[in-house]
Amino acid sequence: MAKNNRWTSKNIPDMSGKIALITGANSGIGYEAARALAVKGAMVIMACRSQQKGDSAAQNIENEGPLREVAVMQLDLADLSSVRQFAQDFHSNYDKLDILVNNAGVMAIPYQKTADGFEMQFGTNHLGHFALTGLLLDRLLQTENSRVVTVSSTAHTMGQVDFDNLNSERSYTRWGAYGLSKLANLLFAYELQRKLSAAGSSALSTAAHPGYSATNLQRSSLVFRLLNPIIAQSQEMGALPMLYAATDPNIIGGDYIGPDRWGGWRGYPTKVQSNRASHNEAIAKRLWEVSESLTGVSYSF
Repeated sequence: MAKNNRWTSKNIPDMSGKIALITGANSGIGYEAARALAVKGAMVIMACRSQQKGDSAAQNIENEGPLREVAVMQLDLADLSSVRQFAQDFHSNYDKLDILVNNAGVMAIPYQKTADGFEMQFGTNHLGHFALTGLLLDRLLQTENSRVVTVSSTAHTMGQVDFDNLNSERSYTRWGAYGLSKLANLLFAYELQRKLSAAGSSALSTAAHPGYSATNLQRSSLVFRLLNPIIAQSQEMGALPMLYAATDPNIIGGDYIGPDRWGGWRGYPTKVQSNRASHNEAIAKRLWEVSESLTGVSYSF
């Protein structure tokens, strides 16, 4: 992207009348995305694991401008009962959904399990968002030109889909499990677009990654804390790819957006390429079927 055409949040079109839902919106790039969309007039729903932290973040956004409309809803992606309750509450309060940003996640943590017994990173980053999107699919389909943005990572290149070890019960490495979850995000995003296209829907499924951005995901790592001041870009910059994917009129289904410099680590948003494994349609189809079985959420187009 040419220097004079660098895309920033100022390029977001008027979002008045649109409803945007962002998971993990109380901090990091999720917060910056929520703030930017609210500035442009969207009704922003901040889906947060901690109601208290969500309320505090929402208050900060509202304090910046009297016309900014935000709401906080509690959502724990590591607990499918919470995902189902969230979807039920959303249906009770909203009759459409213009933008769904699947952003929340955990990164390179010690081995843990979700409330439903899944490995925490695969269960939260992929299965939780898979279930959420499926449970909100009717609202997305009945909203013209709606978009789903799934946030992945350059770490997807470290992931391998082993259907005999999706929950890391045979072996576990922090980065291997994280890479799997981020590869699964892309396989999901691309397969969702194929299904939307086959159904003749105007909804779009896209993906984005923030590059190397200083967020709370790195708070537990001494290495990241040392590198962040030197290498990492700001949260505001890290949020731009998902905002571009969510709002730019030139986006098409299946686009993957990331920073344009330093091999995708820093820069302004542009269309980028994910690895070959992320485009494996046979693996994507099987992962979709397995995800429906594991979550109990079946998609109806």
